[in-house]
Amino acid sequence: MAAEIHSRPQSSRPVLLSKIEGHQDAVTAALLIPKEDGVITASEDRTIRVWLKRDSGQYWPSIYHTMASPCSAMAYHHDSRRIFVGQDNGAVMEFHVSEDFNKMNFIKTYPAHQNRVTAIIFSLATEWVISTGHDKCVSWMCTRSGNMLGRHFSTSWTSCLQYDFDTQYAFVGDCSGQISLLKLEQSSCSVITTLKGHEGSVACLWWDPIQRLLFSGASDNSIIMWDIGGRKGRTLLLQGHHDRVQSLCYLQLTRQLVSCSSDGGIAVWNMDVSREEAPQWLESDSCQKCEQPFFWNIKQMWDTKTLGLRQHHCRKCGQAVCGKCSSKRSSYPVMGFEFQVRVCDSCYDSIKDEDRTSLATFHEGKHNISHMSMDVARGLMVTCGTDRVVKVTCQLAPQCRLLHRHAMNVHKAFLIGKLALPFDEQPIATWKPGNELHVCEFPRPWWCLPRPRRSLQVSQ
Repeated sequence: MAAEIHSRPQSSRPVLLSKIEGHQDAVTAALLIPKEDGVITASEDRTIRVWLKRDSGQYWPSIYHTMASPCSAMAYHHDSRRIFVGQDNGAVMEFHVSEDFNKMNFIKTYPAHQNRVTAIIFSLATEWVISTGHDKCVSWMCTRSGNMLGRHFSTSWTSCLQYDFDTQYAFVGDCSGQISLLKLEQSSCSVITTLKGHEGSVACLWWDPIQRLLFSGASDNSIIMWDIGGRKGRTLLLQGHHDRVQSLCYLQLTRQLVSCSSDGGIAVWNMDVSREEAPQWLESDSCQKCEQPFFWNIKQMWDTKTLGLRQHHCRKCGQAVCGKCSSKRSSYPVMGFEFQVRVCDSCYDSIKDEDRTSLATFHEGKHNISHMSMDVARGLMVTCGTDRVVKVTCQLAPQCRLLHRHAMNVHKAFLIGKLALPFDEQPIATWKPGNELHVCEFPRPWWCLPRPRRSLQVSQ
């Protein structure tokens, strides 16, 4: 079942292109095949399927493979056409897909975990397959020999994983709400730091190696942006979902963050604006506005002959206040609060109408979402969930796809050494097949600058 795209070029709403049905249980992972009209899915019904788009516009399975255990995680490397599938029994299986995506050959099995695999990443440079699982460990194995290289155990279930391929740093989220930063070596690893900020289990991570930003989503319905390489210890809180945040994807070219929650909500956050950090909550024995005692302040209650009050916190200034001094609610998007939260009366009066302008757009996926992946080059997004449905949507606006194609042309020009860009706001010369130069009329955006390869530096 495919939906026709109507001609509304100015719209950036996700447009449903196709809906794929056929799995008998929850779909745990769905990945778009780069440069192909195809989707790879893994499901709790113990099947891996490769869906190719036919001339009719329908997606039909060209590969249907049954596993010994329910599939819980998946990774696909397009250049080598290798698929790694994590299972409920803790094993990771490797397959090789033919060029026409009509045949899949089994390569080997990796005994990575003792319990359900939650995330997999494959590094071609080191020939490592890195995975996390419900046995509270991170493991990395050699794909050449199939041997276990190392393991690192956490205090709780490890739930998600991201990896910096240049520096071999791994980011591991767990069910206690912490994120561990590990330096992986050939046979050992070291813990660099631990990030604490979520009040629920971390469900998803996204690492941007260019700006060296880490995004995390959790069951507390919030997203945190961690400035890993800036040495500022800066964190930004984003609250706009009403359920568990399941998937994240940061678009470098447009500086947008796409997030999906388990209730089907899809949010697109504008990260190209100046945002404020949410303050730390202050502790006090009395209201920091009217100085009335809180209910545990027995001495002041006795001295003033008054009943103690319940403590609240203003989300804008972080002060401890009573209910009477924080009776109003307001959104404050610049601090990440897209819906109304508690603020004290003085902060409410200081918030202007323009400060309440939303910095994110929200859409309804209309199905339960447990996993999301994107093909930024084509502006496509695929979502799947416990409702056994896979949806392919067009996520990016046409102008964003134009900017991406333009950036790819500039990147090619750098690679072949045919072009040197000016460092001021001048029109850009881009590379085209045949090595002729074409001048584009955009001003030069930030992402056209060649970025030096730097080692990852972490703020302690």
